[in-house]
Amino acid sequence: MSEIEERAKRALNKKAPFGPDVDLSEYELGFLKGEKFESAEEIPENFTKEVEKVGVSSKSSSLGYFQVDQSALFSMSLGEGVEILPLSEAMKKYKWLKDRYFKLVQPDADKYTAFSALHPAEGYFIRVREGVKLNIPVQTCLLINKEGVLQNVHNIIIAERDSEIHILTGCTTGAHSGFHLGISEFYVEENAKISFTMIHHWAKDSHVRPRTGVKIERGGTFINNYICMSEVRSLQSYPNVWCEGENSSAIFNTITMATNKSYIDLGSRIFLRGKGSRAEIISRNIASKKGYMIARGHLIGDNPECRGHLECRGIILGDGVIHTIPEIEGGYEGVELSHEAAVGKIAEDEIFYLMSRGLSEEEATSIIVRGFMKVKIPEIPRRLKDEIEKIVDESTKKLM
Repeated sequence: MSEIEERAKRALNKKAPFGPDVDLSEYELGFLKGEKFESAEEIPENFTKEVEKVGVSSKSSSLGYFQVDQSALFSMSLGEGVEILPLSEAMKKYKWLKDRYFKLVQPDADKYTAFSALHPAEGYFIRVREGVKLNIPVQTCLLINKEGVLQNVHNIIIAERDSEIHILTGCTTGAHSGFHLGISEFYVEENAKISFTMIHHWAKDSHVRPRTGVKIERGGTFINNYICMSEVRSLQSYPNVWCEGENSSAIFNTITMATNKSYIDLGSRIFLRGKGSRAEIISRNIASKKGYMIARGHLIGDNPECRGHLECRGIILGDGVIHTIPEIEGGYEGVELSHEAAVGKIAEDEIFYLMSRGLSEEEATSIIVRGFMKVKIPEIPRRLKDEIEKIVDESTKKLM
């Protein structure tokens, strides 16, 4: 038994520090026997319709990976500079990859990481070669299709020196219930950039537990955009980011909605260790119809020449709940860290003004909410911005 397996075995009953506990024995790993497609055009229509909810198109030439339940149905590298493989194949092809496996996410962090380390996990391996800069988003999709499936995913993304990539990952479900467990490890090498946009659309009886680690070297940049505007039974995620190199940077943008008794606990922790390192955490949250939202953020200044800002804003509609937990921690004279958090309702004077212009109260509220949820997300393609705005608009209309 490997060291990773030994550590994981000891943590199988270790509850996560945040989020409700879920009994994993209620779910099964689901595999599609014999399914493997050579081209995206072969992917069945019932699958492609589901992923359109999260902005992923099987007709796009940039579709790099498609997974249903536990099976990798399709993968395609984009030229010589961007290699995309199912992780199981990549681990066999590159012996050195074991040195990047469960290094940024620990196998004994909690019962979920332990389960992932001890059971077959599939996911994508993306490697951007040195100096390669891709100007279109690589699309990947993870779909839960079978009822009661535990989708065990492990992704490893490596951006080599002076490279640049934008990845769009859509996670969705065609089933009413399921458990998504996603381990993601990002390696941003010197002067490289990864922009990672996740759009999630879950079913109301789904549980979701992403576990993410990011290491950023000198001059590297990691931008994380997360959007979840659908119901979910519970969702809990708290990525850890290490800005190790000089002038490294991390930006997190989050747009979420907790509605119809959804329980969502999201945040991120960024360690600013490199000289001149910087970070920004921004979130916009809505809670309605007994939805419960916890918005966390933690900035740790481990270098006297670092700076960071944390901003969390929330709107409560009806009987929703929002709990913000911002933390800033400076260990040296000279760090510049700040935070602001605000939770409240829509101002009545804004509604009255719009109603005076001929709108109904419902229409006025909808316009204000949509405007509130529009976060300026840097450096993403126009088509993707339009897709995000469309998803936010359609979701907020359902609140009214």
